Amino acid sequence: MAVWQSTLEERFGFASLRPLQEQIVEQVMAGGNALVVMPTGSGKSLCYQLPALCLPGEGITLVFSPLIALMEDQVAALKAKGIRAEYINSTLRKPERERRYAALAAGEYDLIYATPERMLKEEFVAALAARPGGLEGAIKLLAIDEAHCITKWGHDLRPAYRRVGAFRKQLGCPTTITLTATATRLVRADILRTLDLEESDMPLFSAPLDRPNLRLEMQDVWDDGDKIAAVTKIASNLAGTGIVYFALIKDLERMATDIRRALPGRRVMLYHGKLPPERKKAVYDEFIAAPPEAGLLLIATNAFGMGVDKADIRFIIHAQVPGSVEAYYQEVGRAGRDGKPSRCVLLYNQDDLAIQQGFLEWQNPPLDLLLRVAHAIEANPHADFDIEELTRDIHAKRRHDPRIEYAVIALKDMGVVEPTHVEGRYRRTAKVFDATELDVAEMHAKKQRDLERLLEVMKLVRSEDLAPFVLEYFDL
Repeated sequence: MAVWQSTLEERFGFASLRPLQEQIVEQVMAGGNALVVMPTGSGKSLCYQLPALCLPGEGITLVFSPLIALMEDQVAALKAKGIRAEYINSTLRKPERERRYAALAAGEYDLIYATPERMLKEEFVAALAARPGGLEGAIKLLAIDEAHCITKWGHDLRPAYRRVGAFRKQLGCPTTITLTATATRLVRADILRTLDLEESDMPLFSAPLDRPNLRLEMQDVWDDGDKIAAVTKIASNLAGTGIVYFALIKDLERMATDIRRALPGRRVMLYHGKLPPERKKAVYDEFIAAPPEAGLLLIATNAFGMGVDKADIRFIIHAQVPGSVEAYYQEVGRAGRDGKPSRCVLLYNQDDLAIQQGFLEWQNPPLDLLLRVAHAIEANPHADFDIEELTRDIHAKRRHDPRIEYAVIALKDMGVVEPTHVEGRYRRTAKVFDATELDVAEMHAKKQRDLERLLEVMKLVRSEDLAPFVLEYFDL
């Protein structure tokens, strides 16, 4: 019997692993690295959670995850199984963070979850270094979740992730597993390059992306009335839970009223990034708990995304085109995780491509705007600020400029500002903005990569069959 078998049964309640899971677990248990590409819902997390409890040695398992909500949910699930797990992120107030740092140093955890930005915090590094064996002996397994965030070729780059290779060396190069549901050949190569590993050092373990129970469709629509009619028809003909994705909050809110009116027998809820945190949590909790007979329909932006753990989503509708093939695949991948038939319908209106082109411009603020935003923050008399306040400082009359929010995100990545524990607010740090730190050539290259990614979406909607296009795109 495998050394992990009893732990699998007693802690996780499974009699056996799926074949690919078993291959990955055996690789990690033997001290080997693994690059894991598996569709949403195929059990990626267990591939590091099980070894975390079974690998010999005093070190712990460190899990880097980009999503706070996801790590909190996973830690809660592990604690419910009696596993010593915890997370440390920016949502914690200082006294609680310090308490968890002390517990980490004292060896009270088997798994510690953190956002990648945490590796840049002296207190976090000091807590690891205080463990037996020092920093190089603190971690026996490093798990990098949503690993596509590592790479400039991915659709969701997190700059802090780019430093994970250097941090891994500080830790003494522990056994490392990277996991993602979406990784093209370029993404996979860049993950290895960032970690300074060869393919022979970190072999690929991939599950087939083809999911026969998902019916991927594309339907032309000409205006908002067409979209509402299409959503109404699909939701009327299909029982169970569904999601309708929009790209823009204003369009979501405007059309949600008509969709509600057209579907009097369904519970319709909204979710987007501008909702208060307590409302987001209430909607999320109700969605996850909703039984199929409730017929719940969630109208959402991509703010409702990774980490959604619900097996019985029967249909997903994209009312506006997504920004990348990766985003599309991740979102449709939330349907039919129970293996039963599910429909995924992309409603295509050529005008909607302009929405994604607008996002592309917002997400790549020019150098002159970065300078103006940095100077406005330095001149602001308050210790903290929000985006609306900053926009008023920069534009005397104009109250809305989405580029400013992305400029602040860029400054956050540079360490010029940091988020507060209050959602949407930032504080100035001691670091002064230095324009020479900006790689202007890389800024232009990123925008070009974003354009190329959007071009692939255009190819997707023009393809005769969506599923073969997606399979060829990821080249696994």
